[in-house]
Amino acid sequence: MEDYLQDFIRESEENVTELNNSLLELEDDPGDEAAMDSIFRTAHTLKGNFGAMGFQDESDLAHAIEDLLDEIRQGRMEVTPEIMDLVFAGVDEIDRALGEIEEDGESDIDPEDIIADIREVIERGGAAADGDDADESADEDTADDESADADESATALDSIPVEDLDDPEALATADGDVFHVDVDMGNPDMKGVDAMFALEGLSDDLELLGAVPDVDSLNDGEYDDGFDAFVVGESTSDVKSVIESVGKISGGTVTPLDVDAIDVDAIDVESAGDASADGSSGTDAETRDESETTDESASGSTDTADDVIETGGDDADDGSSGSSSDDSTAEEIEAIQSVRVDVDQLDDLHGQVEQLVTSRIKLRRSVEQSQLDSAEDHLDELDKITSSLQDTVMDMRLVPLKKVVNKFPRLVRDLAREQEKEIDFRMEGTDIELDRTILDEISDPLMHLLRNAVDHGIEPPEEREAAGKPAEGKIRLRGFRERDRVTIEVEDDGGGIDANAIRTKAIQKDILTREEAEKLSKEEAQKLVFHAGFSTNDEVTDVSGRGVGMDVVQDTVSRLDGEIRVDSEPGEGTTISLSLPVTVAIVKVLFVQSGDEEYGIPIKNVDEIRRMEDVQTVEGEEVVTHDDTVYPLVRLGEALNVPGETKNGDGMLVRVKESERKVAIHCDAVSRQEEVVVKPFEGILSGIPGLSGAAVLGEGDVVTILDVETL
Repeated sequence: MEDYLQDFIRESEENVTELNNSLLELEDDPGDEAAMDSIFRTAHTLKGNFGAMGFQDESDLAHAIEDLLDEIRQGRMEVTPEIMDLVFAGVDEIDRALGEIEEDGESDIDPEDIIADIREVIERGGAAADGDDADESADEDTADDESADADESATALDSIPVEDLDDPEALATADGDVFHVDVDMGNPDMKGVDAMFALEGLSDDLELLGAVPDVDSLNDGEYDDGFDAFVVGESTSDVKSVIESVGKISGGTVTPLDVDAIDVDAIDVESAGDASADGSSGTDAETRDESETTDESASGSTDTADDVIETGGDDADDGSSGSSSDDSTAEEIEAIQSVRVDVDQLDDLHGQVEQLVTSRIKLRRSVEQSQLDSAEDHLDELDKITSSLQDTVMDMRLVPLKKVVNKFPRLVRDLAREQEKEIDFRMEGTDIELDRTILDEISDPLMHLLRNAVDHGIEPPEEREAAGKPAEGKIRLRGFRERDRVTIEVEDDGGGIDANAIRTKAIQKDILTREEAEKLSKEEAQKLVFHAGFSTNDEVTDVSGRGVGMDVVQDTVSRLDGEIRVDSEPGEGTTISLSLPVTVAIVKVLFVQSGDEEYGIPIKNVDEIRRMEDVQTVEGEEVVTHDDTVYPLVRLGEALNVPGETKNGDGMLVRVKESERKVAIHCDAVSRQEEVVVKPFEGILSGIPGLSGAAVLGEGDVVTILDVETL
């Protein structure tokens, strides 16, 4: 049963991704019959598979989605953003159920509310053609809602944390009906960012009176699965509609409040103030700050969104990024659990293993009989077989880029809806293949780049039109391969990165001196956006806000032996390119000796090896020359404070390729070349200048692999 369950999960995950992308195509072109056919085929498959595996609630939800889409296909309903939001919410619930099934073997989701919402929309859509009957039905629904509001008000305060509000009196003095919303955030990827987006979404159409925990605590991600919000609205159904329209909110319960029953004087204000000290509440000043933020949001200012995104950088820095899912924006990029292998590759693998076994038997026999010449021949044969086996296994690990990026169209769509921006997002070259490990590592950085392209790269429609641009912005994700490297580009035609503004901010934040900043080239200045902690509220406004989680991108790409390029013009857009190896782990290195230590230098970085020659001094720095070109000299023993006595005058010189770094490295001796399995440094060891990882040799010795770019 376990094997069947894993197959069901993997197939269903692919179906959910395919369904999301087909829905996006339908939303873009409601007349796309191919997209509609794909949607029905996939939804029907999901419904049947969930039912066959005994997950009836999920099957019922897939059935409801199928029925709603059938109304659209039959022409009885139109494709609208609101209807598509409801469909996507249903798909997200199915995706969340799959995650629970994979983790626990069962799901505890309760889709009754969303199924009821879907059925209600279907009924309204079907009645719309009857004209007056539809209006009468709508009037009855409104009357029922108002009646329900009145019935529920009497007991509304029993389990609602009114006393934890910063300003409980705001409920009693509100101009309109007050509602409590038990907001369910699901399992957000970036808790602080998503909570602030949720508050902003609520305040766009409702008056937000306060929240528990307070705004600062939510901003810091200090909540469990959700929080309490207090809003002013017209009716329960009106508030529910707003909740459903906010992408970051997974769901919520709406309760009308009887504000006349609130005794403000009886609430222990001192107690509430004490609570603020431990993060459960805030101060009046903090409430006023949030009120100002809400006002800016309602007026269309982009400052609020930028402040929210700034918080996300902190979440990313503390390692929370990528650790959980974000149901509403399909941000969860799970580790790749399975790969599809061509039958021919399996046959090759089987044949090579047979050869390996045969060669091992021959080698053992030769050793036992002391036939050393024969043993040497068998070792050569074994070497060829293992090399071929290595190539086959590495090819089997290759996975198409689309395995992780196929979830990004949904991410961009939801972010664009939240930001009220128009974005044309397309992907190219997603069939190129990379090692599974690299794809797992690079998925989160790509997500950060796309979030920044949407949040900060693409301007609001009115700003674009004022600048003479089309209201709809463009974002492109491209992948292409060049020999043993893959390049992935994220390009937008947004506001671009102002290198001069970045230099100014770097000086203000004491990251660089004025002299250092002025020496930076344009690209070097723009790449400062990847510096940890560079982004500030002011910088977000002045320099297009690129800094959120960007240090995560830099760290990951560096760890994978990759590099980043930035090409941007203010007002014209930005292209960020990630160059990555197709595969990692096995690297040919040159072993060098310095003092009592041995180090490895990747052969791909080495241009020449020669004996140490005369050293010259230029402006106080040691240099050597080659073909009239001057190369700064790095003495390995001094650079790494190597224990033991090192050779200062004699020794060997390893000249690094200029494409990597214009430098020559002095060492005591060069011993050999060898292919090794390199494990990148992680945790506190990651990011140490001059070191990239370690390799375990056959005899068990551990050798440090050098990073010539940062040595």
